Amino acid sequence: MKHFFRLILCTSFVAFVTMVGFGIGTAVAGGPPALMTAADSKAHAANNEGIEHYNQEHWDVALGHFIKAVEADPGSAEAHYNLALALDKTDKHKEAANEFKMAQDLGKDNPDIQNSKILLGHVKMLEKGM
Repeated sequence: MKHFFRLILCTSFVAFVTMVGFGIGTAVAGGPPALMTAADSKAHAANNEGIEHYNQEHWDVALGHFIKAVEADPGSAEAHYNLALALDKTDKHKEAANEFKMAQDLGKDNPDIQNSKILLGHVKMLEKGM
């Protein structure tokens, strides 16, 4: 029995280290990771709450928090990006595309936003007249 618990502990540790080492500790299996806002952003608290729910795949709850984050700081590219992720997860693709475009425009200096495959795909659909 002692060996069983040691095996479980070692396996859990290896899984954790692997996730953190590859930078996916905050990602969920269901999609790309949500992004943190700046600590001094008015969107920070609502965005963090949204990320917690997004990581638990509570898409509708996360959506509500991300809406509040965008309302608190309309200039936050990360808040718009996260709102777009939640809209995508709730099958609101037209709205998601608009939010992704807003995130792209506001987040010119953020490579996580500019290189996001899901963002680029939605913006491309938007440009084609979705």
